[in-house]
Amino acid sequence: MPSFDAPGFIEPEIDADEPHDIRIKRLKFRSAHRGIKEADILLGHFADTHIAGLTSEQLDRYENLLRESDGNIVAWITKDKQVPDHLQHDVMEMLQAVDYLKIIK
Repeated sequence: MPSFDAPGFIEPEIDADEPHDIRIKRLKFRSAHRGIKEADILLGHFADTHIAGLTSEQLDRYENLLRESDGNIVAWITKDKQVPDHLQHDVMEMLQAVDYLKIIK
């Protein structure tokens, strides 16, 4: 089992029986209510605009990413810190490709 450097709320294990619509709602909420404002903005905007179009496998990768600490997630998205190999995937590339300066205005 991986060890996560995430103080506070920890995402539960992925539940294969969770209805898709409930999962989307839960992930949208957790994306926008992280604990630090920067993560709320980056992940909340991403979830609002992209999460409904993600495949089941991409949702798994996104949900696993949410288990990481906010500071690391923000640093990876803004490319201030190198993304660990196990998190360098298509969803991370989607997160990094969003022009967040446009949403802050």
